[in-house]
Amino acid sequence: MKYFLFRIGLFAVLLFLVTNCSSTKSKKTTSPLVKTETTIQELDSVSYIKTERKNFFPETEAETVWVDSIYNQMTFEEKVGQLFMVAAYSNKDATHVAEIEKLVCDYSIGGLIFFQGGPKRQSRLTNNYQHLSKVPLFIGIDAEWGMSMRLDSTFRYPFNMTLGAIRDLKLVEKAGVAMGKESKRMGVHFNFAPVLDINTNPKNPIIGFRSFGENKVSVTEHAIALMKGVQGQGVFSTGKHFPGHGDTSTDSHHTLPVVNATLEHIEKVELYPYKRMFDEGLVSVMVAHLNVPSLEPRLNYPTSISKAVVTDLLKKELGFEGLIFTDALNMKGASNFKKPGDIDLEAFLAGNDILLFAENVPLAVEKICMAYQDSIITESRLAASVKKILGYKFKAGLNKYKPIEGINLAHDLNPKSNESLQYELYENAVTVVKNDGVLPIRNLNQKIAYVKLGDDTSSAFVATLKKYTEVTEVADANLDSLLTKLTDYETVIIGYHKSDKSWWRSPELTVPELQLITAIAEKKKVIVDCFTKPYSLSRIVNFEEIEGVIVSYQNGDIAQEVSAELIFGAIGAKGMLPVSINSTFKAGDGFHTDKVDRLGFSTPENVGMSSEKLKQIEKIANKAIDGKMTPGMQVLVARKGKVIYQKSFGYQTYDNKTRVKNTDLYDVASLTKIMATLPNVMHLYDHKKVTLETKLDEMLHEFKGSNKQHITFKELLSHYGSMQAWIPFYKATVDSAKVPMEKYYRKIYTEGFTKRVSDSLFLRDDYQDSIMKQIINSPLLDKKEYKYSDFTFIILKKYLEKVTGKSLDQLAFDNFYKTLGMNNTLYNPLQKFDKSVIAPTEIDTYFRHDTIQGYVHDMEAAMENGVGGHAGIFSNALDVAKMMQMYLQKGNYGNVQYFSPQTFDTFNTCHFCAEGNRRGLGFDKPQLSGAGPTCGCVSMSSFGHTGFTGTIAWVDPETEIVYVFLSNRTYPDSNLPNKLSKENIREDIQKVIQEAIIER
Repeated sequence: MKYFLFRIGLFAVLLFLVTNCSSTKSKKTTSPLVKTETTIQELDSVSYIKTERKNFFPETEAETVWVDSIYNQMTFEEKVGQLFMVAAYSNKDATHVAEIEKLVCDYSIGGLIFFQGGPKRQSRLTNNYQHLSKVPLFIGIDAEWGMSMRLDSTFRYPFNMTLGAIRDLKLVEKAGVAMGKESKRMGVHFNFAPVLDINTNPKNPIIGFRSFGENKVSVTEHAIALMKGVQGQGVFSTGKHFPGHGDTSTDSHHTLPVVNATLEHIEKVELYPYKRMFDEGLVSVMVAHLNVPSLEPRLNYPTSISKAVVTDLLKKELGFEGLIFTDALNMKGASNFKKPGDIDLEAFLAGNDILLFAENVPLAVEKICMAYQDSIITESRLAASVKKILGYKFKAGLNKYKPIEGINLAHDLNPKSNESLQYELYENAVTVVKNDGVLPIRNLNQKIAYVKLGDDTSSAFVATLKKYTEVTEVADANLDSLLTKLTDYETVIIGYHKSDKSWWRSPELTVPELQLITAIAEKKKVIVDCFTKPYSLSRIVNFEEIEGVIVSYQNGDIAQEVSAELIFGAIGAKGMLPVSINSTFKAGDGFHTDKVDRLGFSTPENVGMSSEKLKQIEKIANKAIDGKMTPGMQVLVARKGKVIYQKSFGYQTYDNKTRVKNTDLYDVASLTKIMATLPNVMHLYDHKKVTLETKLDEMLHEFKGSNKQHITFKELLSHYGSMQAWIPFYKATVDSAKVPMEKYYRKIYTEGFTKRVSDSLFLRDDYQDSIMKQIINSPLLDKKEYKYSDFTFIILKKYLEKVTGKSLDQLAFDNFYKTLGMNNTLYNPLQKFDKSVIAPTEIDTYFRHDTIQGYVHDMEAAMENGVGGHAGIFSNALDVAKMMQMYLQKGNYGNVQYFSPQTFDTFNTCHFCAEGNRRGLGFDKPQLSGAGPTCGCVSMSSFGHTGFTGTIAWVDPETEIVYVFLSNRTYPDSNLPNKLSKENIREDIQKVIQEAIIER
């Protein structure tokens, strides 16, 4: 039985998918939690069985020789000095530096624990102090979530509690590797982590986020994983706070906390992680300042100076042979008990090796010397600690000390891989603890509101929510007014945002915030998303009326971004709750939610691409802007369903007043063909309303008897119907001075003249019939060959509207945009958006005599009231990418099947390649030879389209890449040479994207 329990302990987290369902009965049917056969209660009962201990840093003969050599050369005072690790700061003045230098030179202290400051300053000071020290110094730091716990300009890894929500321990180890590399680069030998405290007391004011959770096995497994990562980089981990600081409600920085647990409980729970960690090779332990009567009978006697705890329990009973640190001796839990000097002596007598943060080293040295002279301390006792310290200095490589290299320090401490890892960690940590079928949000055609609670920013969360559909921020200090504003909304997302920087403060919801949640939940479908400790939800007494509850743990940008992705199904929920929330949600709870194949967001490295290589896009973009090829642009790259590059460059115009933003709209010109007309044509084809051999006169009877009547559907879409490229229809409606004729136009909306072509120009309603007649009567080419023609999609628009009885703009919205979440894609954008967010396309001096901004640039589309089959759509790069991702997924997006994969394959086939025509059905394809729409470096299965205004949208199924480039290269004059095309700007960017692939 013990062996079976031991096996459970070793593999607990792998089995630790989820445990108990919520005890609260839902008002709706709640999906069952994923369960394992082993419950939290069973895991808590797992006994420790000793195994052969691992050793990351085995002792060698060379080490013994070096230690003995150094020890034998040291004076008594120098030996005593090795016991002290003194607090150092890199943000203090010269007086502080001089004090440290004196302790290094005059008292031969053994090490420094660095606190607040910056990496460059700390590295310089470290080099200076090491240079002054006769025996190289140990450098330690509290870096529980990386150097950012103490240093500015460094990377903040997730808190332990966030890591405790991750089921995949390899990811936790990966985080440890990154932390270890960071410490190594900074010349740090000891990371005073991981925290091994079992946080069984939700009121614990100082552990909380610093603990992996409340279950001893889960805490242990996560701590082992993190330690393996750190120590694998040659940096020492320190388990803390022995014998266990989790079950307290006071802070040892300010007082001496009491732990009233029985000896049996401490043995079974608090010590469990230490026993396991020792077997896994933990190098050092930090002893806490605690009052534990069951371990130390003397009244209010701190564990850190208790021989019963340090020597009898830790060393003898548990057999720990590594380095033992006191917790900081300036903390009130220790300093209130004895004065400086006395507390240091007591700590050493108790069995500690290193005295951390001594307040008065000279006095402490004097006290220890006196105790030595009085035979209270023996030579063998001193030698045991000092030789152990020297041994670990050898293991740390200090026998061959090298200064910290200052070159590229900031870059090395903040590698791109950190951001990639951060995405992975939060994608695996964010936890859904309740889901009444509301997650993920599938229906984008509903009104969704966001309400912010808490005192910290929510900008990244809201911005990401809005990338999926329209989400309206609603705020009002008055609850009744707020409820009134929410009347028309179906779903309300409530985000509770508390700063990561004030992690020690209470995260609890206030009474007004609780009242707000309750009031909204009574009337609306509600998703509560908590960006702080899970304990913050403990004041919610009844979750009955709340449909969805998410714990996102922290309020950083990536946590917010990932959580928003989860809400809309770009990722599925994987996390498990590391602590209980009252009796409602138990440690281990966590729903798995569906991934519904919507675009998500990540870093290039997470999809096998190089962010360093992609930086070259900026150089090409700036070349285009500096060369007056376009005033600005948007560039987006997605791979494997993740947007990994989305940037805007330049300005809307050359006056450099309005910078281009990712949310701005561009006239996408001929991308309209595959953004509006083609998907609707494919929809009809999929429903067998038309075949590849259907003749044009069967589609539109107007063509019967014309020279185009026998053009097939396949030929039409392949631009293989021998039609003319285009006709400048507008020229027949302007006079010799290029002024619109009164016969055709009015300056205001007038009966019979309702087709708006610009701010103050309206075309007569019947002119569209004239356009179609000109197309019907136009001559064909002399021979059958590929000729790109706008006629194709002008004709297809008319066909679609005839068959469906709906206008093309309505068709595009109803059939695609509203369910794809393309809320920034539309014809005639001024009906919805302010002109300021739309890039102008031209200063027209030949037709409309106006700055064309918010009206389609293409003249024929303008004459169709802005709704053309070949032009007229306005969009931004992200919305275009959604459509292209739907194509990449062969008609599926957000678990909606818009048309069959077979239909997509038919349309993405080059049916006339043998005749030298590269085109698919509606899609453009890579050039067969010579110049063309692509860089010539994409696969032949790739497809997309380009646009006259300087746009391209291209997909390569073989590499799973979506590439979107939008610009207004036609501004201010579309008749000027197309330098953007001649200089191959779009193609060069595509080439960089292909070259950035590092995993094929």
